[in-house]
Amino acid sequence: MQQETPVTGQSPQPPRVALRLLVVVALLVVAGGGLWLLTVATTPAPGPTAADIPALQVKPAPVQVGAAAPANVGSEPAAQASTTGQETAEAWLNRVAAASDIPARALRAYANADLTLRKVTPTCHLSWTMLAGIGRIESNHGRFGGAQLAADGTETKAIIGVPLDGSTGIENITDTDHGSLDGDPVHDRAVGPMQFLPGTWRNWASDGNGDGKADPQNIDDAAVTAGRYLCAGGRDLGTGQGWWAGVMSYNNSVEYGQKVFAVAEAAAKASTGR
Repeated sequence: MQQETPVTGQSPQPPRVALRLLVVVALLVVAGGGLWLLTVATTPAPGPTAADIPALQVKPAPVQVGAAAPANVGSEPAAQASTTGQETAEAWLNRVAAASDIPARALRAYANADLTLRKVTPTCHLSWTMLAGIGRIESNHGRFGGAQLAADGTETKAIIGVPLDGSTGIENITDTDHGSLDGDPVHDRAVGPMQFLPGTWRNWASDGNGDGKADPQNIDDAAVTAGRYLCAGGRDLGTGQGWWAGVMSYNNSVEYGQKVFAVAEAAAKASTGR
């Protein structure tokens, strides 16, 4: 679950290009390749609060805050997308999904957000692997509480977090959306596969698939919104300082960042067959 106020990243240093990723991400972008920003989000039907905790089975990476970004997390714009001899986008999706336990539908959304943000904020160097790390920790890539991603990227049942009521270890955030996103008129709850607070969603909501609406329960919309949030303030996520500033703006926890780091590195290795 992200924090309300992003932290600004540090000096940009472009990461190394990974050609296979460039080709695949270019092919995966949704029709039009555009980014649509909305100020009003749709209201999903609230589902039951899930009892499982996706992050528990992820082992933190032994890395210090700010020391480095995960290996091969980013790439420059796909200038060589027409290069021949590369596997098809669908083959890449199937291979990486099988190797990384990331559902192909979620993987497509992360890759699309990567390419979209490269066009909109090229100096940010957002990578699909960082989104995959966050998506794994927040909702197990949209599978939290028995939910699944439908073909259009929307959850089969809404993912709603616990009430932020000030209980032990839980922040106290009173209702800000009249329950329109989380079904709770008393306290806010994080919503969707990327677990946005209603107030944060209201500020950053994005239409990632061009259907004319921004829905926090849709993985395409949520992934692009998360990317914009992570890139805020001129961050360069390709640097150690920038990457850690971004991930800890999402959740100000060292262990959380180390777990996202571990998943991001594993996803990068899966994409290159290592």
